[in-house]
Amino acid sequence: MLATVASRALLGINAPEVTVEIDVSAGLPSVILVGLPDPAVKESKDRIKAALTNSRFQWPVRRLTINLAPAYLKKVGPAFDLPIALGVLAATDQLPQEALAQTTVIGELSLDGAVRPVAGVLPIALACAQSAPGQRLLIPSENALEVASIEGVEIHPVRSLTEAVEMLSGKMPWTPLQKTDPAPVRLSEEGLDFADIKGQLLPKRAMEIAAAGGHNILLIGPPGTGKTMLAKRLSSILPLMTLEESLATTAIHSVAGFTLQKQGLIRQRPFRSPHPTVSDVGLIGGGSIPRPGEVSLAHNGVLFLDELPEFHRNALEALRQPLEDGQVTITRSTHTLTFPAHFMLVAAMNPCPCGYSTDPRRACRCSALQIQKYRNKISGPLWDRMDLHVEVPAVDFAQMTTAGACESSEQVRARVLDARQKQTSRFQPDAIWCNAQMGHRQMKRHVQISGEGRELIKRALTELGLSARAYDKILKVARTIADLGNCDPIKTEHLAEAIQYRSL
Repeated sequence: MLATVASRALLGINAPEVTVEIDVSAGLPSVILVGLPDPAVKESKDRIKAALTNSRFQWPVRRLTINLAPAYLKKVGPAFDLPIALGVLAATDQLPQEALAQTTVIGELSLDGAVRPVAGVLPIALACAQSAPGQRLLIPSENALEVASIEGVEIHPVRSLTEAVEMLSGKMPWTPLQKTDPAPVRLSEEGLDFADIKGQLLPKRAMEIAAAGGHNILLIGPPGTGKTMLAKRLSSILPLMTLEESLATTAIHSVAGFTLQKQGLIRQRPFRSPHPTVSDVGLIGGGSIPRPGEVSLAHNGVLFLDELPEFHRNALEALRQPLEDGQVTITRSTHTLTFPAHFMLVAAMNPCPCGYSTDPRRACRCSALQIQKYRNKISGPLWDRMDLHVEVPAVDFAQMTTAGACESSEQVRARVLDARQKQTSRFQPDAIWCNAQMGHRQMKRHVQISGEGRELIKRALTELGLSARAYDKILKVARTIADLGNCDPIKTEHLAEAIQYRSL
């Protein structure tokens, strides 16, 4: 007898449809699993047999053929356990086949029949809501929080195989998940405020510009000058996450398996700070089963690379594509995956190996050759992709012990929000939301400079030896500075301030 169950696979953050076909026929007892399954899926037959037996269902002592269609799509992970088990019950008349109509099923089974959480439930729910509105979706109960605010699909959490069967057979009433409003948006970790940073007026101004325009920023200075403090407080001055941003960010974390601990939507902008020993796969993504890397996990948030020259050269060079395109493309022989990666890059480094070449209070022990070799660890193209290069000087005793109150994150954020609102209105027809994302078409329309400003930037390009990309970066930063100053035209002083952030 033949039975079919609808399910979904994961392909990056996409969730294509998969039809689980179960055929029970006469012949020697055997289980044949086809449809390009990976080892985790192949092992499912043993888990399913134990789960059915321990849940007091009958395992067919006949020839059992399981097909996961379409056959060209690789099936990864244990999420097909529950649909296969329900298909076996339907094919052996232990469950009405019509009960599985208009129902998509995902879930991993334990040996006692409990339904365990799986990765990628949020993108699966979003795909169901988009392609087949109104259908039912059976998911593990521990995944319920992350999909509680999804509209357009009737979600039913189940705790065990027995509960799923009773619900499908009508012995137990359907109890759809109650839709709830997302949790309140969080700014940043509690206690992180710009008011904690003494002095450093120029670096704080640069961080404000970076937040207002979505620009990448490089901080260079001796150890202990506050580079990490500045980076960690950047999230406190960024705009709040919208629901669309929360869904997109949570979908990536769901695919990576980071939402399995009963976590709901991510409502705080991600702040990812990988260790310098991270591999290029860990930073960008990939692997035999492609997973999102740190750049994708930082989507809609901040990626902080401390001690930038200590990172592996291959990992740093792999940053070029996501910095330019806002996405990561991973190509395999059978398929190509794309993970979104719109993030703000904040990098910090010392000016030399010992760290004190720019510190007036301590002598540098490095030779000119050592300093040059240290800085050459960062390639020219990567330097070019950093919008702002900012020197963070040592803080003297008077600044550290000043009793005056410093500007708080709330005050800085008010100016950032005002500038972002201008950009949102400006770029509404272009589907971008900050100055850093402008292309050549938008720049021609929104970045106009006077003859005096043109002469200034021409002289800067000549004397500093800047590239065409650096020219674009200067204009984008100048546009942000003008927005912060409530000026529509870009003035010469805006260009001058933007140029000084490229003088390193």
